[in-house]
Amino acid sequence: MITVDKPISGADLIVQTLEELKVDKIFGYPGGAVLPLYDAIYEATTQNRLSHISPRHEQGAVHAAEGYAQAKDEVGVVIVTSGPGATNALTGITNAMLDSTPLVVITGQVHRPGIGYDAFQEADIFGMTTPITKYNYQIRDVREIPRVLHEAFHIANTGRKGPVVIDLPRDMQVNTTIEWYDTAIDLAGYRLESHPVHNEAKLAVDKMLEAERPIILAGKGVLAGYAQDELRQFAETYNIPVVTTLLGLGAMPHGHELFAGMGGMHGSYPSNMALYEADYILNIGSRFDDRVASNPQMFGRNAYIVHVDIDNKELGKIIATDLPILSDSKAFLQAANAVEVEDNPDHVNHSGWVKRFQGWKERHPLGFNNDQEEVLPQDVIQRIGKQTKGEAIVVSDVGQHQMWTSQFYPFKNRAQQITSGGLGTMGFGIPAALGAGIAAKEQGKQVVAIIGDAGFQMTNQELAAIRELDLDVKIFIMNNSVMGMVHQWQTLFFDENYSESAFGFDPDFVKLSEVYEIPSYRIDEMDQIDEVLDKVFAMEGPVLVDVVIPEDEKVQPMVPAGLNNNEMEGVYNA
Repeated sequence: MITVDKPISGADLIVQTLEELKVDKIFGYPGGAVLPLYDAIYEATTQNRLSHISPRHEQGAVHAAEGYAQAKDEVGVVIVTSGPGATNALTGITNAMLDSTPLVVITGQVHRPGIGYDAFQEADIFGMTTPITKYNYQIRDVREIPRVLHEAFHIANTGRKGPVVIDLPRDMQVNTTIEWYDTAIDLAGYRLESHPVHNEAKLAVDKMLEAERPIILAGKGVLAGYAQDELRQFAETYNIPVVTTLLGLGAMPHGHELFAGMGGMHGSYPSNMALYEADYILNIGSRFDDRVASNPQMFGRNAYIVHVDIDNKELGKIIATDLPILSDSKAFLQAANAVEVEDNPDHVNHSGWVKRFQGWKERHPLGFNNDQEEVLPQDVIQRIGKQTKGEAIVVSDVGQHQMWTSQFYPFKNRAQQITSGGLGTMGFGIPAALGAGIAAKEQGKQVVAIIGDAGFQMTNQELAAIRELDLDVKIFIMNNSVMGMVHQWQTLFFDENYSESAFGFDPDFVKLSEVYEIPSYRIDEMDQIDEVLDKVFAMEGPVLVDVVIPEDEKVQPMVPAGLNNNEMEGVYNA
């Protein structure tokens, strides 16, 4: 027990502990149940001990914290009030859980005597967040506050990362104490499972050497484990093509000769053919989710499958695995790179398989019909990639533009691509760009946000915070006046019955941007693209560009749901 001479309130104890944890940015939205805490934050911010960022909606606050956490490699911190404030945060918390983003979310709660009596703005957030967090707490004793915060940060940022919720009754902020529990981490029920992987790594390499058509499937776990250099070394040593998931983009540089591209529903032809024809699949840090393995019963049917993951629950969950390996991606790859093998050109080089793979890349690259006069999103994204030299932090929302971005932006680094993967949350992009923009400002980096017109209208109020902070965020709205991916599916699978996938009215996004005092442009002709991009990237601060694209432009290739990876439609022929 730690004892002090002067009583301290729970609210001040929270701020003090956050400072001990080196937190300097908080995303939040005040309300009645957290006013004592915000009074303590006021003192900390006026003394420049903390910085508070105020998005205009609680969902936006969580997404902004996600963007910040991913771009900065830190735990994102969020504070919201009770009831509707906390329920508005649920989407972001779920998003962070599915995409393994470390957050600590403090939700206000009514005072303890009112809990369970339907007090004003009461909601059972502890119960609601149990299935969508790594762990959650409800503070019942002021003395618990420092210990709980230290534990929450440890849980959020270790193992498979994710969100932790702390439900904070109002009286716990007001009550005072002169003592609190020790903050040393001692969690009997939370043990990071790890063990030596040298023997398993050697077995994985031995089995790979027996294969004729091996591939690596790299997921976000490679990036979370800082293992991209080890991955590249392993792939180059054994001459193995690498396919990434959506969230694994950046694990291999875009232009690398062994990089096949993203795999799955909107993956490249060479990546999906490699997944289909492989006789050995080494999955590192990917969940084998349904966007990669649309037909789990047939996926890797002729392949020896090795699955490396830091989360034991993922091993064998979806795809039957021949060799499950519970390990951090970096530890496994370091062990695999240390395995000594005899130099056997027939296997180590896999020359015949790589030649076939390179043929797929040459004959069926990702492409688009650039003969037409309309502005095409793929073309614009490619040119953005050239303007930024493939170095920007790129935030995307969810839908067609997200897939075009994953296909045509030349990702090559970790912490570079920020998007909503598992939950597919429309409205993620603008607030996530806010958070990423704050991190990028500290790092001297450029942020590009590529957004659909439908998702933009869900959370565009966060333009106010982007303008207020004068963040160098370049926003490109791929505006086809419809819910693009919904429209595409209705075209392909619902007899062109466009049920409610288009709005009867859309605002003028250029004028809307001007209301927020953000400079804006519109691109609706091909010959405007380079001129506008030159202007945009020469400017400092936020800029918005309304890119008018065809309503019926599709994301291709596409593996329809339930089919095998080789059953692609809309393959581009070079």
